[in-house]
Amino acid sequence: MWDKAPVTQMIARRLQDMIRSGELKAGERLPSQRVLSEQMNVSRPTLREALLTLETLGLVQTLPARGTFVRDQASRPAQAAWRYDDAHDLRDVFQTRLLIEAEICALAAEAMTWDTIDTLQSAAATFRDAWHRGDLVAHVEADLALHQAIADACPNRMLANVYANMQHLLSETQRQPIPNTDPDRMLQSIEEHRSIIAALEGQDAEGARRHMQQHIRNTAHCAGHSV
Repeated sequence: MWDKAPVTQMIARRLQDMIRSGELKAGERLPSQRVLSEQMNVSRPTLREALLTLETLGLVQTLPARGTFVRDQASRPAQAAWRYDDAHDLRDVFQTRLLIEAEICALAAEAMTWDTIDTLQSAAATFRDAWHRGDLVAHVEADLALHQAIADACPNRMLANVYANMQHLLSETQRQPIPNTDPDRMLQSIEEHRSIIAALEGQDAEGARRHMQQHIRNTAHCAGHSV
């Protein structure tokens, strides 16, 4: 099956670049989805997904019956709405992440390879650098890649498949805190990634589990939830 995710990410990056360059200015209303999808030569569902990504990251805001507007980045936006609220509570998803990802991380530690460590270190470096240059789309993509690489290394394929089946929910919880993440919390998150990778490199299963648990708890707290 054709995967639309890379196209969605590409469109989200293009729109983010237009906002960062000033081509799309704070307070400006974006063209209609019909017009914008034609301009960018993508389907309207793909465009809508890209706009939802940018809204979660605090870059745009959609107002009923008015359209989608560029947010003023000088003021910290309110927490983005949880788009899966009709099916799953955000706190429940964080609790599920705490259980599944911590165990995946512990199991992956026992099957760690140098290739995976290189992948994790590269993703962690991109995560750090993208934040410092204000590229929120690349920042989140690197975060998703890091967590996915750990899941890919898990020798329990059933558990890894459970993770894969929840990917749309997990991805959203990794974007959710970004609008309200202050620099101190981001420095902490960068260090948490380093601690997780160090435990994995040392094949320290218990340490990997503990550091992943702490990372998810801190991310949930940043999104306004205690788990």
